[in-house]
Amino acid sequence: MLNITSASNPTIKMIRSLYRRKQRWTKKLFLIEGIKIVEECIDINHPIENIVYSDDLFSAQGGEALFNRIKHDRRLINIPSKLYREISDTETPQGILAVVKFEINSIANASIGDNPFILLLDKVKDPGNMGTIIRTADAFGIDGIIVTDGCVDVYNPKVVRATMGSIFRVPIYNETNGAEIIKKLKDKGMTIYSTSLEESRYIQNVDFNKSCVLIIGNESRGVSSDIIALADRLIKIPMLGGAESLNAAIASSIIMYEAIRQRIQ
Repeated sequence: MLNITSASNPTIKMIRSLYRRKQRWTKKLFLIEGIKIVEECIDINHPIENIVYSDDLFSAQGGEALFNRIKHDRRLINIPSKLYREISDTETPQGILAVVKFEINSIANASIGDNPFILLLDKVKDPGNMGTIIRTADAFGIDGIIVTDGCVDVYNPKVVRATMGSIFRVPIYNETNGAEIIKKLKDKGMTIYSTSLEESRYIQNVDFNKSCVLIIGNESRGVSSDIIALADRLIKIPMLGGAESLNAAIASSIIMYEAIRQRIQ
């Protein structure tokens, strides 16, 4: 175990740098914070760079049990509670965070199995929406999520927190050009569905049983015109009330439910 007391220590500076997207992607590292998500990361043997804790860990529920699991880990770092609170991103920190690794994956090189159901996110900006989409995709067993340029970074601490650990279980593919990857997936025989309020078919009248991609667009502007032009079919959720639209997380959750409902019948 390493003890660090200075805010100017290089490791502390590195942790602080990971709150910036550029540094996360340069270093291929991101932060997770809290007992539950650190435990999940350890349980699945996800690559960890450092585990940082303060004595506040022992007053949190489950904290002592987690410490007993990791107390002999060479990656463990102890810091004072005051310093921990300075580098924490949460209002009520539990006294533990980890620096973990990630890889940049393209779906073009991935093995996605037979009859996949894939999400493609187009300029989804809100961290809470992004995290909820990832968590819901995990719950429904979705085969992967394509995140295109213009979306919030999936490794943003607020996104990671909202996933509740699902970020480790859902395959995430980072693509710079959404239109190009859609063309490649169409060439592989996948049907492309895009959400839209105009000239659309209700989701209960759409066949989700074949391999397909579901495009979810920006919270306020919807799916980009160049992306929606590539869709095989436009779909929408039936709404009888006065609301004109739903946010990205709720809309994707409803459509994922309908797709999985059809597939398990």
